[in-house]
Amino acid sequence: MNITYQILSKHLMAGVLSRGAEIGIRIDHTLTQDSTGTMAYLQFEAMGVKRVKTEKSLAYIDHNTLQSGFENADDHMYLATVAKKHGVFLSKPGNGVCHQVQLERFAVPGKTLLGSDSHTPTAGGLGMLAIGAGGLDVAVAMGGGAYYITCPAVVNVRLTGKLARGVAAKDVILELLRRLTVKGGVGKVMEYTGEGVATLSIPERATITNMGAELGATTSIFPADNAARAFLRAQGREADFAPLAATPDATYDETVEIDLSALEPMVALPHMPDNVVSVREAEKVKVDQVCIGSCTNSSYMDMMRVARILKGQTVHPDVSLVIAPGSRQVLGMLAANGALNDMIQAGARINETACGFCIGMGQSPRTGAVSLRTNNRNFFGRSGTKSAGIYLVSPEVAAASALAGVLSDPRDLPVYLDIDMPAVFAYNDNLIIPPASAAEADAVEVVRGPNIKPFPQAQRLSESLSGKALLKMEDNITTDHIMPSDSKLLPFRSNVPKLSEYCLAPVDPTFPERAKAAGGGFLIAGQNYGQGSSREHAALAPLYLQIRAVIAKSFARIHAANLINNGILPLTFVSEADYDRFSQDDELAMDGVRGIIEQGGDMIPVRNLTKGFVAETKMPLSERQRKMVLAGGLINMIREQEETSN
Repeated sequence: MNITYQILSKHLMAGVLSRGAEIGIRIDHTLTQDSTGTMAYLQFEAMGVKRVKTEKSLAYIDHNTLQSGFENADDHMYLATVAKKHGVFLSKPGNGVCHQVQLERFAVPGKTLLGSDSHTPTAGGLGMLAIGAGGLDVAVAMGGGAYYITCPAVVNVRLTGKLARGVAAKDVILELLRRLTVKGGVGKVMEYTGEGVATLSIPERATITNMGAELGATTSIFPADNAARAFLRAQGREADFAPLAATPDATYDETVEIDLSALEPMVALPHMPDNVVSVREAEKVKVDQVCIGSCTNSSYMDMMRVARILKGQTVHPDVSLVIAPGSRQVLGMLAANGALNDMIQAGARINETACGFCIGMGQSPRTGAVSLRTNNRNFFGRSGTKSAGIYLVSPEVAAASALAGVLSDPRDLPVYLDIDMPAVFAYNDNLIIPPASAAEADAVEVVRGPNIKPFPQAQRLSESLSGKALLKMEDNITTDHIMPSDSKLLPFRSNVPKLSEYCLAPVDPTFPERAKAAGGGFLIAGQNYGQGSSREHAALAPLYLQIRAVIAKSFARIHAANLINNGILPLTFVSEADYDRFSQDDELAMDGVRGIIEQGGDMIPVRNLTKGFVAETKMPLSERQRKMVLAGGLINMIREQEETSN
C-alpha cells in the first residue's frame, strides 16, 4: 500500500477503501483555532457530549490576537473555559501559529488529525494524515464520531535531485501549483516519494504539505524516515516516532515527477497561488512591503536563512519589512542566538507569533502597493488593501528583495544559506494549558461574552424550493469572497448575524441587503466555488440569509461538505453550457426536490421561470449525506438519530 491507504485502513470506521466511495475514519487528534474554533465549540456544546473522546484535542489562539475591542478577548476567554471543561488542551496567545506548534509539539507519524483550518495538512510533513475540515465536522470528531470523506485518489509526487543554493521548498510547491493549478488536487492526496525526499528537512516538507491546500487536495503527506526521527528527537519526542513508508509494490493513481535540482526561485503573481512564473521571468517590480512568516514559512530554519541574508545589511529605504516567527519556540531561539538582533538591526519590524498579515489581521499595505509575502494565499483583497498586488515567494526571495527594493533572486547574493537542523530545540510547553480532569469539569463555568450568538440552523428540506438567483459569479470564488476575513470582521466569528451583513460583499456589496429583502434564494457560480479556507462561516452566513442552494460548475471539497453539513444544496450543472443561460434575478424553482432525494435520485431539474427552460443539475450523495440534507444539516440529523434511538 501507499502511505495514505496504510493510515486510512488502520482508521477505517465505515465504508470500504474504494476510489470515490464514501468512507468514515477515526480521528486521533483535532485542532481548532480561534477564528473557527468558537463556532466549533458552540456546535460541540450543542451536541451534548461532556468530554472529547479523541486521543488529544487542541484549541489554539493565533488568529484573532489583535485586541482592538472586547470581542476577541471575550472569545479567548470562552475558548479557554470551554476547553478546560471539555478536555481540550489550550495553546495561549503568544505560543504560536497552530500549524507550526502542532508540527513541533504534537504531530505523530501514522496518526490522523482533523483541523478546522484548511492548512491542517502541514502536519503531513511529519507523516501524519492531517485534513482540514469545517468546524462542525471537527466537533463531531471530538465527540468520537467518524469523519467522512470521499475515498481519495493518491498522486505520487516523485522527487529526485536536491535543491540548489537559494532555491527553497516553497519553490517546490509553487512549481506544482504552476503545473496542476488550484483545482489540480481536488479529490486527491499528494504523497511524496523518491530519493529527493531525504534531502528535505521536516520544516521544508511542512511548507510543501501546507500549500497542498492551494491545490485543493484532500491532504499531502511525506514518509516518516530518519529525518522525522531526528526532528522528533530534537523536540524531545522521539517516543512518538514510528517509521512510515510506502511498500515497494505500492500503487498510485497518477505520478508527477519533480527534479529538485532543476528548480529555481519562483513567484506567484497576483491574485492566485497558481499564477506562477520564475523570479527570473518576472519583471523587476519595485517592492513596497515584504512580510515574512505565516504557517507556511515561519520555522526556525526559514528564519535563520532570512537572518543570514539580513545580517550586517539594511533594508531598502522604500521597503517596509515585517517578520513574524511562527512560534514562541522559534522566537526564543532567534533571541538566544542573536539572529533576532540581526533582523532588527537590518530594519525589520518584528510581529508577534501569530497569523497576522496572512489573514489581513494588520500590516495592510498602502494603496497600490506591491507586497511580497511568504504566506500561502494571495487572493484579491485578502491583505486588507484591494488595490495592492500580493506576490507569494520563499523567505530567501523575500529577504533578498527587501534589501534590493525590487523582486530579486537570492542566488545573486554572496551568502552561505545552509542551516543545520538543531540537535535540540528550545521547547517549552508552559503556555499549553491542560484541561480540568473529568472529576473537576462540572465545576468549570464556561464564560460567554455578549458577542457570542447562537449559530443558525437549517430547517428540514421542503418538498419544493423556489426563489431568485440572487447572484451570479465567475470561476474560483474563494471563501474570502463569500465571507471576508480581515481585522474588521474576524472579531465577529462568533456572531453570524453580524457577519451576514458582509456575506459576498466583495463580489456585490448589495448582496446581503438584497438577500434579506428577498427572503433568501439561490446562488449561481462557476468552477471551484468555495476554494480556500475551511471556514464554516462561508456556509453559515448564507444559511442565515436563507440561501437554499448553490448551483455551480464545480465545488471545492471542504466548502461543498460545509454546505451539506448546514443543509444548503450544492448542485452541479450537468452541462456547463447551462451556466451561461442563467442571469441574476431569474426566478427559479426546484419542484419535488425532497421526493427526488428521498428516493435516492441525484438529478435535480432547475426550472428557470423567467426564461422558460429547465437545466439539469446533479448532487451525488452518500446515504449518510442524503439523510443529512433531508434533515436540514448534520446537527439536525444527529438529533433525529438520538430521538429515534431513545
